[in-house]
Amino acid sequence: MELWDAIRGRRSVRAYTNAPVGRETLDRLIEAALWAPTGGNAQTWRFIVVTEPARLARLRVVSPGLLGDPPAVIAVCADLHEARRLGSTLGETFLAPTDAAMAAENVLLAAWAEGLGTCVIASFHRAAAKRLLELHNGVEPLLLVSVGHPAVVPEPPIRRRSNVVFYEVQG
Repeated sequence: MELWDAIRGRRSVRAYTNAPVGRETLDRLIEAALWAPTGGNAQTWRFIVVTEPARLARLRVVSPGLLGDPPAVIAVCADLHEARRLGSTLGETFLAPTDAAMAAENVLLAAWAEGLGTCVIASFHRAAAKRLLELHNGVEPLLLVSVGHPAVVPEPPIRRRSNVVFYEVQG
């Protein structure tokens, strides 16, 4: 798939078929995440791939933004203790979350290229998700990415340039 096709074609998918996503495919999505930019090459991100139906069901209970019934969820996390150690307050509050978001975007584009749908979820109870995922001390879940074969692909949204793009200064 051409890069621009993936960028323009990718959609937030909230309805999935019941077809599973193979381990090899999920591994490729994680590989894409690992090649995302990371401030100072800190790589403080952590990825938890959830495919076990019972754990997915429990995760849905604490994640109102997790719609549909995806066969996989990738929790994009950050080791904030490590981020602070490597980059002080800036590492913890800015670099680690930014790195996690860029890694998530790589997952979205790679998944679309694989014929899969995804949706980024920020609406979840972080403390509950942390317990469900058995995250280590200092590691915090920042985003969830649902992954599956799309049952429905939404129409493309309108993207505006007016009052959004400026050169040199905001005019």
